[in-house]
Amino acid sequence: MSQTIPHIVLTAKRLEIDELARIQTRTHLFGVVGEMIHVLQLERGASSLYLASSGVRFEGELTQLVRETEQVEQRLRQVLDEELENAAHSNAKIISLIGWVVLGLDALPELRERVRHHRLQGHASVAAFSRLIAGLIALIFELADAAVDPTISRLLVGLFNLIEGKELAGQERAVGSLAFGAGLIEGSVQQRSLHLVEAQRRSLLVFQEFSDAAIVARWQRFEASPTMKTLEQLRRRLHNARAGGRIDAELSQSWFDCCSARIGEMWSIQRELVEAMQRHCAAQIEAAEQALEDAQGLVRKLRENPPARAEAIDHFFDPDLPIEQSLAMRSEGQGAMGPAGGVIELLQAQSLHLAKVEDELAEAKRALNERKVIERAKGILMARMNISEAEAHKQMRKLAMDKNQRLVEVGQTVLKIVGHP
Repeated sequence: MSQTIPHIVLTAKRLEIDELARIQTRTHLFGVVGEMIHVLQLERGASSLYLASSGVRFEGELTQLVRETEQVEQRLRQVLDEELENAAHSNAKIISLIGWVVLGLDALPELRERVRHHRLQGHASVAAFSRLIAGLIALIFELADAAVDPTISRLLVGLFNLIEGKELAGQERAVGSLAFGAGLIEGSVQQRSLHLVEAQRRSLLVFQEFSDAAIVARWQRFEASPTMKTLEQLRRRLHNARAGGRIDAELSQSWFDCCSARIGEMWSIQRELVEAMQRHCAAQIEAAEQALEDAQGLVRKLRENPPARAEAIDHFFDPDLPIEQSLAMRSEGQGAMGPAGGVIELLQAQSLHLAKVEDELAEAKRALNERKVIERAKGILMARMNISEAEAHKQMRKLAMDKNQRLVEVGQTVLKIVGHP
């Protein structure tokens, strides 16, 4: 095996192209997983109205939605097979999550049978669909965490939070559908709905932080639309109604339509983000291939006019400079492409490129790392105090406000207290 610097640098550039090609392949997986989440959300909402109305409403719509979900499921299983076939480029967490997703997919026919024959309560139906959707969202989270390109990573952070916000919006639609469909208000439904509205707000703020100005402006225009004004009115009816009291069941269709329009806008933006990832991957691969071609041209020049090895070693082992500055040194009296500086220039360019990518990647993944801390802390509070996820988050938020800290700082404190790294 050749250990020359040119060979090593060219190998690194080829590996970079291979990594980008794998990301490009995975963008298709992101798209199909996102589509599966979308159709499951639609089926969950229709199932809620069907159960709440004792089968009077949405039977035909539910039948059609099941067919659409089954079609997407076939494509999803295919792309999951492709991911498993390339497991050497994945990790154990991703493969494990795929296992949970497949388990949920296998359980779908039984879930639908129970819904169709009214052998399931509405809340249980929502919970069952939500568990499968949660597994799909967790898979996207891990895939985002494994991304090695900073732009793709930023897009994935935005995509993940948009999908999470969309899922919370889907749960809100399902929970509200149970209340409006039955014409009856339960206190637990009101509390759940309030929590879901606040959780959506948090996710969508992060989505906007990691999205470009055009997408943010598009989302803000929708948030100011008549559809959202109607939805806010319906939310107030739901939240302000007396627990145990009646609510106009005729509003169920309006509720479902407004929620669906909002989720549909999120779905459209979601597809736009996936397409942006695909375009970026294609452009990055083209740029990386051009960089490889340029480096190969430089290598040919170096072979024709090899540098003095001793001079390169003198630069590398300069005792007055750290290694990263030694790589930036140039031969006295030589240009950057001169015979003595050529090898150093080649290695320096690759090192600086990778350092820049690493810095950008760390910034892009900040939100993912903070999310991990917060979720781990919430999980600990839920287990130790036997409370719900909503109550754990409420307590962490109160502590953050009392101490004037960010939520992630409170999470870090919780982990430190219980001895978790």
